[in-house]
Amino acid sequence: MESLSSRVLTSVVGFALLSVIVWIGWVALLPALIVVALMCLFEYIRMLDRNDIDVRRVSLGVFTVAIMIASLPLWPHAPWPGGSWREAVLTVALGYLLVVEVIRPGERPLERIVYSMFGLLYIPWLMGYFLMLRYSPDAGDGLLYFALPLLATFAADIGGYFVGYFFGRRKLAPEVSPGKTVEGAVGGLAFSFLVVLALTTFTHVWTPFEALLYSILVASASQLGDLSESLLKRALKTKDSGSSLPGHGGFLDRVDSLLFAVPATYLFLNISVFTR
Repeated sequence: MESLSSRVLTSVVGFALLSVIVWIGWVALLPALIVVALMCLFEYIRMLDRNDIDVRRVSLGVFTVAIMIASLPLWPHAPWPGGSWREAVLTVALGYLLVVEVIRPGERPLERIVYSMFGLLYIPWLMGYFLMLRYSPDAGDGLLYFALPLLATFAADIGGYFVGYFFGRRKLAPEVSPGKTVEGAVGGLAFSFLVVLALTTFTHVWTPFEALLYSILVASASQLGDLSESLLKRALKTKDSGSSLPGHGGFLDRVDSLLFAVPATYLFLNISVFTR
């Protein structure tokens, strides 16, 4: 219960702080996301260090900041059809890492490139969708749509915890995360649907069927995000990515679900809502 109270308190404080930052807009959101992305990157690098895996640390930090800045949708469109500044930065990052390894290869150059690029794709690339979602389709409606994955993921986390604790019997992914159960996943989906249904009905943005489809998507994405980080930690022989957040471990432990839920929300909105 002490761990649960710390977890809930950290979630409430974090949600309140994030709500203020999101309401202010990109002036506050961009610096905050850069700090979180760098903290997650630091935790990722530290997990690699414990397994004697080397990456280009300074380069990763520079390109993380660059990808986050390039994700801001207020920039002019890229000067080539169908492109984006995010893709340009990621392409430059890959080219730079290849050139550096050719010039100064050292030991295990391919391993260094692979883990460096994975870090960029897993953290700043996915986190860049936070900025893109905040302004989809515009600054006004984007505030509501940004709140959806946060509330839905929070509800799925709390619902999954309690349902899994009291009724969990069948393991969801025992080799990756022994604590996850099928009953907990279903309970998380049910709680997530109730929250999404209440919010979208009150704001008149979706039908109950659309709310159900979205709830299934975001609950599945948040579970996949959580399990993906568990897989990463298990592969790197680490229990928690860090200890900065009481009851949650590190920053990466806290945002792992959102790293998948927010991009899934962005794609869902652009496919089913804004293209009508």
